[in-house]
Amino acid sequence: MHIVKLGGSLYETAELVFWLKLLADTAMNDSVVIVPGGGPFADTVREAQSRHKFDDQHAHHMALLAMAQYGIMLHALLPSAVLINTPAEVSNTCQMSIWLPDAQLLQVDELIPSWHITSDSLALWFAQQLPNSRLSLIKRINPNTGDITVLTEKGIIDQGFNSLFKRKPLPSQLIHYQTPNQFPDNGLVLK
Repeated sequence: MHIVKLGGSLYETAELVFWLKLLADTAMNDSVVIVPGGGPFADTVREAQSRHKFDDQHAHHMALLAMAQYGIMLHALLPSAVLINTPAEVSNTCQMSIWLPDAQLLQVDELIPSWHITSDSLALWFAQQLPNSRLSLIKRINPNTGDITVLTEKGIIDQGFNSLFKRKPLPSQLIHYQTPNQFPDNGLVLK
């Protein structure tokens, strides 16, 4: 089973549609769940928090809704996908799903509501809920290391990812959005 986080930065690229087609093709032989980034919707939350000075808990809730908005947009581009709200809804048969995170996540203890937990950590958490899953983070940044500590220090992966990964590691990789030939198993291995 593939859990694939499509970075919000792909919103502005022609490659976004290509990735959706590639993932739909992959779902003919295996289950694929897209975890949407926040993209411009999350940027609006950051701007609103900066302007109105509200707390991280409310911003985190709004950022979850931003991911859901991006997911709904992805569904408009790939209407054959099934929309889901929880890991329990993932099918064991070949299927393309798009996760729309919601307020249920606010009750998950290890997902502390702050900007330290973004769609990267949420994608990892989602994958950790499913047996035999593997995670791919599709990003516009092309690092030269899979060292999670270094990636966190450089701001490529959010700060919460490392502690979640240490609790329950699983096969994970980072793929540059312009190298789809690295999917499903030839990306930069995260460790």
